Amino acid sequence: MKRLHLTLACGDYEITRPLVEGVVQPEGIDLTVLTGQMPERNFRMSRFEEFDVCEYSLSGYVVGRSQGRAFTGIPVFLHRRFRHSYVFVNTSRIHRPADLAGGRVGLREWIATAGVWARGILKHTYGVPTETIEWVTKDPEDVPLDFARFRNHRVRLSESERHVDELLVSGELDAVIFPETLPSIRQGRPEVARLFPDSKAEEIAYYQSTRIFPIMHVTVIKNAILERHPWVARSLFKAFEQAKQVAYARMRDPRRFPYAWVMLLGEEQEKILGADPWAYGIEPNRHVLETFLNYAVEQELSPTRYTVDELFHPSVLGPLPAYF
Repeated sequence: MKRLHLTLACGDYEITRPLVEGVVQPEGIDLTVLTGQMPERNFRMSRFEEFDVCEYSLSGYVVGRSQGRAFTGIPVFLHRRFRHSYVFVNTSRIHRPADLAGGRVGLREWIATAGVWARGILKHTYGVPTETIEWVTKDPEDVPLDFARFRNHRVRLSESERHVDELLVSGELDAVIFPETLPSIRQGRPEVARLFPDSKAEEIAYYQSTRIFPIMHVTVIKNAILERHPWVARSLFKAFEQAKQVAYARMRDPRRFPYAWVMLLGEEQEKILGADPWAYGIEPNRHVLETFLNYAVEQELSPTRYTVDELFHPSVLGPLPAYF
């Protein structure tokens, strides 16, 4: 039987490596897997729909649904990250979350999923009135947004050619929310620090109170493929799950990693987050996705409050019937 050839663009993760290596092969599908950095991958899918299957920004996907983008998600979440560690402040200006009120905060994009989670957490966990903040973005939005229609938030594209990290060091920004660690933090610049000095403790406390491990990315498939071959969604969903289980088995071998206490780290994570922190499927993640969808409307990203089930292909909404 002839197999369907598809391209998959995703990150180079342990949980996807079995697909890259061909150790796991989706039923009926030959995959050409392209690994690369998120900003470029997301840009190429947003602007040109270059890939058949793509690991894609969760917020970009939600906004794209309201704009009629021609791809549909499956509940495979290849990237998650707590976001308390990625709120950086000018140390002469900001000392606690409440100090952000009325300030000027830099972002890569308003639409970036990392920023959506961080803003939501600041507002709902720490009581920061995010509507009082002037938000300054570094890059044009991957998915077009009309800031003029915003009623409750002030957002503008930076007019400076300098990176938001430089503006933070100089004090022109009070804080920056960014998807990755800023260079000034890695350099140990005294002008800059994390908003939460013990970010790990804050993140653990957040998880224990909410059971939310923030989802950053969803996996999308072109509608043209799903219209011709609707079985592809379920086949890929099963293959991603199999690849993840292979990765988990590999990670239980401490010889694979050049870290002295890697097993202790794994045991600590399992104690806090459970045996499968990267759970796929809708039901294990429904409360996480509900929270994100609420944030998307609150932050004026999407005029539509989607239900969780509306985001995903019908074939992956529930378990398949079986005899046992």
